[in-house]
Amino acid sequence: MSGLRVIFMGTPDFACPTLQKLIDRGEQVVAVVTQPDRPKGRGQHLMPPPVKELAIRHAIPVYQPARVRNPDVIEILRNLSPDVIIVVAFGQILPQSLLDIPPLGCINVHASLLPRYRGAAPLNWCIINGENETGVTTMLMDAGLDTGPMLLKQSTPLDQDEDIVALHDRMSAMGAELLSETLDGLAAGTIVPQQQDDSLSCYAPLLKKEDGRIDWHRDARSIHNLVRGLAVWPVAYTFLGDQVLKVYRSRVGEGDGVPGTVLRADRHGLEVACLKGSLILEEMQLAGRKRLDAASLLAGFAIPVGTLFSGEQDGGNQA
Repeated sequence: MSGLRVIFMGTPDFACPTLQKLIDRGEQVVAVVTQPDRPKGRGQHLMPPPVKELAIRHAIPVYQPARVRNPDVIEILRNLSPDVIIVVAFGQILPQSLLDIPPLGCINVHASLLPRYRGAAPLNWCIINGENETGVTTMLMDAGLDTGPMLLKQSTPLDQDEDIVALHDRMSAMGAELLSETLDGLAAGTIVPQQQDDSLSCYAPLLKKEDGRIDWHRDARSIHNLVRGLAVWPVAYTFLGDQVLKVYRSRVGEGDGVPGTVLRADRHGLEVACLKGSLILEEMQLAGRKRLDAASLLAGFAIPVGTLFSGEQDGGNQA
């Protein structure tokens, strides 16, 4: 299936290995469609999506429509006469008029073992929910949300201390390889699309800032999973009086006490009691300060044993 005319649709870092794989295979990537540049950082300067930067390095034309369903955009893409459209974490719903363009269909690389974790944030939610296994699925897209016929799957164990940063990198590489196998299999006629069983599906919605709020009246493993799953954004957080403390890295402990109470505060970590067990906070950030390991943070900001963390602002106190 060498030399396919491909339109690639994707936006974040996760999509880049798949685009690079298509380039390395010698496919004719005739265009890249990605999201518009967005303001980022304190200066709110417009920053291009990672996929755009990769496309520019390879002299691939880039389109950045605010709405891909715009009829003018659909016409531009139709006139490019793609054999196939490859979609990886694009960020917009594709209309049927776009799905109908390529004769080989639109193939999506989705970061879950479909039909589980349909939606925008499958990697995050599989960690938050404490799954032991995850993977990647390639599928033919239809008008639904990740509901199209499945082509290939690849699974992988999920370590109970692996965070979203490490999993993201593993899954993006796995997705690129699976897409390559999928194109080869379709060319050889060895892949039979398989309908999804909707009764086995679950939803992985977009993350919201409030998803990161730590409820200390949960068991330590559940809170640790939250920290792991949200370590990039929005980051798990708790309140120390009127101060927000973000938690980037943790591990499960065996301490016991009133939920939210600091049991230990030293160079080995800040141990906080949960409903069951304890959580040892290893890397944190106070609002307006640098992200630090526990020893460095505690050297500049005292958090005595007995301090109470809260799920609400102004809800904590110092013993």
